[in-house]
Amino acid sequence: MGSESRRATGCDATLVWGPDYLHYNFGEHPMAPIRLDLTVSLSRSLGVLDHLAVIEPVTATESELLTVHSPDYLDAVRRASTDPSYLGHGLGSDDNPVFSGMFDAAALIAGGSKLAALQVWNGHTRHAVNIAGGLHHAMRDSAAGFCVINDVVVAIRALLEAGAQRVAYVDIDVHHGDGVQAAFYDDPRVLTISIHQDPRTLYPGTGLAGETGRGTAEGTSVNLALPPATSDDGWLRAFNAVVPGAVTAFKPDILVTQCGCDTHHEDPLADLSLTVDGQRAAYAALHQLAHQVADGKWLALGGGGYGVLRCVPRTWTHLIAEVSGRPVDPSIEIPHSWKQSLRQRGVTAKLPELMGEGRQPQPQQWLPGGESWLDRSIWATRDASFPLLGLDPSDPRD
Repeated sequence: MGSESRRATGCDATLVWGPDYLHYNFGEHPMAPIRLDLTVSLSRSLGVLDHLAVIEPVTATESELLTVHSPDYLDAVRRASTDPSYLGHGLGSDDNPVFSGMFDAAALIAGGSKLAALQVWNGHTRHAVNIAGGLHHAMRDSAAGFCVINDVVVAIRALLEAGAQRVAYVDIDVHHGDGVQAAFYDDPRVLTISIHQDPRTLYPGTGLAGETGRGTAEGTSVNLALPPATSDDGWLRAFNAVVPGAVTAFKPDILVTQCGCDTHHEDPLADLSLTVDGQRAAYAALHQLAHQVADGKWLALGGGGYGVLRCVPRTWTHLIAEVSGRPVDPSIEIPHSWKQSLRQRGVTAKLPELMGEGRQPQPQQWLPGGESWLDRSIWATRDASFPLLGLDPSDPRD
């Protein structure tokens, strides 16, 4: 189905959402649950939620969590949920402070991502989105990077158990999707692609081009590390040079994407320079890719994003709208009622006026031989990964 047709008719889509997601709350911390609440309220104000089904999440079971995490670690999360002094397994740190009810809150997000995945796989919907998901740093035996339970891995393992033979995962968060890569580094059934800020300049310090997978899975981990300050056109040029070719060559049954929006130029924790318009273009590209390579089967998850007022609600409203097949025009005004609701909460910061930032990204096609840091990064990834996928790294058509 072409992009213009999708815009006219919409797509069969589902949002997994419930107010209990807001219980995943570290307190005074960048991962503020209000970012989810504001996204849903803005989406509702613009009528976006009228164009897709909204279903409640279901908590992941113990057996489902054990497909991803060790028994000792799950016991530690339970202990930390009732003991504010707990320290261990990455819990109790500045990044991952413990809070009451943490186990249940994290398990609900994981269950929501699994539910969304199976809604797509079982044919109940063509696309599904869980903006609370995308907690891609959690490891088998530890919390990391604001992530307690790795819902992404829970969802992908559920897809494999349900019969998916090949799952493609594309992570566009500013940080490397290390926890997901680690879970599938030796599993040839899962292609993990992460496009992120160069790990020599940002947490978690992994995700260089040479990380390509292990054993029979060599070639199924693809990492594209971008220089700080990369903006819309450069980011999209890099994406176009690597992601469509790699995913198409893999021939997945379903596309799973982590759509962190901490690539925004105002994000306080990172150094890329995308606008809301560039992020919106990335979601449209992922949507198109799902229809091209996976018969439209697309699971979209949230992730990072710490511009709580000016970025996340706009960007993820665009994500939800894109999933529904009815994109929101970036030139329209943000509803006065939404802004007024923030004022009533005591928000005094300057709020955006429009759903976009007035940019129209126009990335140029990548060609071999460029000498910029960005061009060298693209080449490093293509050179390391493309031959392993049966592609020619020097041919821009691949």
